[in-house]
Amino acid sequence: MSDYVSVCPVSDIPEGHREVFGINDHWVAIFCISGRFYAIEDLCTHDGNILTEDADGNPVPLIDETVIKCPRHGARFDVTSGKFLGGPAGTVDLPFYGTRVEDGMIQVTLNPLKKPTG
Repeated sequence: MSDYVSVCPVSDIPEGHREVFGINDHWVAIFCISGRFYAIEDLCTHDGNILTEDADGNPVPLIDETVIKCPRHGARFDVTSGKFLGGPAGTVDLPFYGTRVEDGMIQVTLNPLKKPTG
């Protein structure tokens, strides 16, 4: 069983938005999609670039509601599973964290449920 940590109230991440938090020495992006919360590590597994912001600090929009495209080299990932969908050779799935809501707070596992393999 994984340990969870509270990161913010549910109201802090409305539908279609995301926030990034430091959890257990990792930057974790939490997305609200169709009323559910999903958490992935906010670093591309190709070269460690931040996924949720471009070089100017602007938010990177999702493609087709659940896909994020790395602003640096174009690797694509499903934010609901961390699955690598295409892009530079050698790129693997993102670490994916468990989420739950307890007493109005979004909680995230301290460690990823799924780590990159490849």
